[in-house]
Amino acid sequence: MPVKHDLFADLKLTREEVVERSRSDAKLHQLLSDYEAADTQVLDAEKGVAGGIGDDDLKKLKEKRLLVKDRIVQCLAR
Repeated sequence: MPVKHDLFADLKLTREEVVERSRSDAKLHQLLSDYEAADTQVLDAEKGVAGGIGDDDLKKLKEKRLLVKDRIVQCLAR
């Protein structure tokens, strides 16, 4: 069963800390939105909602999610 990825645990920050920073940082706010969309795509694909996506396509979705997460980490490091 697919499990929603816990971005905030990976960042070692609380949701509140990240949301507070995103209020004054439009780029971070957009990246968080992009991450949520990418995570939803991965979950839907793993559940089969995406119509039986292949392993290669699932891998690409996960890589996309990881790239967005890396950009969030960079943004938070500023």
